[in-house]
Order: sequence, then C-alpha cells, then structure tokens
Amino acid sequence: MTNFRLGKYRESDSMSKLLCEKYFTLLVLSRFGIALGFGNKSIGEVCRDTGVDTNTFLTIINLLMDKNLEIKYSETSCSLESLTNYLHNSHTYFLNYRLPEIRTKLVEALDPAQKELNKAVLHYFDEYVLQVHKHMKYEEKNVFPYVRSLLQGEKKDNYNIGIFSKQHDQIEVKLTEFKHILIKYYPAKSTNEINSVLFDIFNCEKDLASHNAIEDRLFVPAILDLENKIGKKP
Repeated sequence: MTNFRLGKYRESDSMSKLLCEKYFTLLVLSRFGIALGFGNKSIGEVCRDTGVDTNTFLTIINLLMDKNLEIKYSETSCSLESLTNYLHNSHTYFLNYRLPEIRTKLVEALDPAQKELNKAVLHYFDEYVLQVHKHMKYEEKNVFPYVRSLLQGEKKDNYNIGIFSKQHDQIEVKLTEFKHILIKYYPAKSTNEINSVLFDIFNCEKDLASHNAIEDRLFVPAILDLENKIGKKP
C-alpha cells in the first residue's frame, strides 16, 4: 500500500472518521458511488472494495478541504476516468436532485400575498437553472465523450480542451446574486422557511464553486496532459 497523501488525509485513515470530521464528504462518497456501511475500514480499503481510484478520491477530498492547497495534476496520479465519472455524477446530483429540491422549498416559502414579486423570484431562479443545464449539458455532450475518446487513444482534430476552457463560466455566480436578492428585498412572513431555503442556496453555491475548482485545477490539466501524450505518439 503506497499510502498516498496530498493534504491532511491519507488512505490509511478511517473512512468513518473522515465523514464524522468533515460531513460534506458525504457528497463526495455519493458521487463516487460509495455506499455507507463500511465499518472501521480505511479510506484505501473502502475505495478498493468499491472500485474507486484511491488517489483521485483523496485528491478531491483534500482539495475541497483546503482551497489554498498548492496542487498540480502531475503530482496527484489522479485517474482521468475517475474524475470524469465523478463530474458526471455531480451533474446528475445538481440537475436531478439539488436544484429541483431548492425550487420546491422556495415555492413553499414564498408569501402568497406577494404574487408579482413571487413571479419575478421564480423566473430569476428558473433562468439560472436553465443556465446550469446548458453548462452541464455541454460538458455531457461534448467534453466527456471527447475525454473518453482520448482515453482510448483517439484525438479528434476538430476539438481540444482549450475550446472548453475559453467558454467555461462560473455557474455559481448568478446563484450568489439570487441569494442577495432574497436577503435584501424579499419581505418573507415566515423566517424559518425562507431561511431554510437560503441555507440550502448557500450550500449549493459553495458546492458549485468546488465543482468548478475540480474542473479547473484537476480535470482540465489532466486532459491537457493526455492530449500532449497522444500528440507525441508517432
């Protein structure tokens, strides 16, 4: 066992201890397809039992834990295939679960007396969700198939990761604006419901920012590295 480490946690550490110390890692587990019920097994044992690349798991955990962690893809031995699967599962989470859940709670929290204002609030949120759909569907349709072809040793002449990098927007920004609108201008009667929605928005905003950080700091450099390797082949 190599006991890979980049940051605080290493593969010999207890997976259950990691979750209890940093509960946000529950999201990371679900995106890697790791189920609970692993007893006292170490991070490395759980990853190997579930077919997850341990180095990729630890790199993402440590990066999310310390945004200032100086990290280069070349130092991590991350699996590009595992990164791609992780990001794909993240998309499914945001589009099919997290954002619809927030909208449902938002509708329930809005004051029925504020009909026109409610329309504007929901319209703004729905426009944001469409933006996220567009962003993530682009990756599903163009970037991920391109990566899978690279992993098979095929490099397309009409596409490269630089095209993605140039149009890669920060999808959490508009959600930040929406959060400020609710805080400053929505006169909610029940603070419990609207505050609960805002709490979810804060968490979702942070989660989306982390998602972008993984793409920018790990995913894109990994693709560039593979493009260069394939380009150098005779």
